[in-house]
Amino acid sequence: MKTIVAGTCAAALLLTSACDPNTGRPSDRVVAGALIGSTVGALGGLLVGGNDRRNALVGAGIGLLVGSAIGHYLDEQERLARQELAGTGVIVTRYEDRLQLSVPAGITFETDSDRLSPRARQVLNRIARVLNRDPRSYIDIIGHTDNVGDARYNQDLSERRALAVYNHLIRRGVNPARMAYAGAGETQPIASNATAEGRARNRRVDIYVYPAT
Repeated sequence: MKTIVAGTCAAALLLTSACDPNTGRPSDRVVAGALIGSTVGALGGLLVGGNDRRNALVGAGIGLLVGSAIGHYLDEQERLARQELAGTGVIVTRYEDRLQLSVPAGITFETDSDRLSPRARQVLNRIARVLNRDPRSYIDIIGHTDNVGDARYNQDLSERRALAVYNHLIRRGVNPARMAYAGAGETQPIASNATAEGRARNRRVDIYVYPAT
């Protein structure tokens, strides 16, 4: 099982943790990402595109995308994701350079737990089918919490939840050479933590799919 090297990551970031599980080292884009602050999706892409990870992908026999194939790849991944995940509660968002699958914690975890629910396993099985259809991508898994409780505890919980998703996707056949995981704790809210509804939206796991280039 590939895990975050906690001590190394803690040295890399104070509020967020981001390591490549294939090397056990902090991402070479962590410091730059930390300067972004709490903008939505700032962690997305922190783990992707380094030479070590690209070499691991090629070493696993997975080809890279070039030119117009990149856009076509994202088009197809978006189509498959919307088809496979319809009615699951997963929010599919297409950006110019990536696809985001946002999985609310209400689907995946009980309160204060990193254990996947039976429903979560079913949803992640569907996500794995999408990811396995064409493996030419990097996958970043980022855990998030609301701001209730101790910030350090929330950071740890977000990492453990991201790891739980990472491990389940491996069990469903997603090549670990494609994936990395991290925790953002409470630092990346997408809604106000002043309301129960907003806090529920902030408790989530985001899965970013980047074409492998």
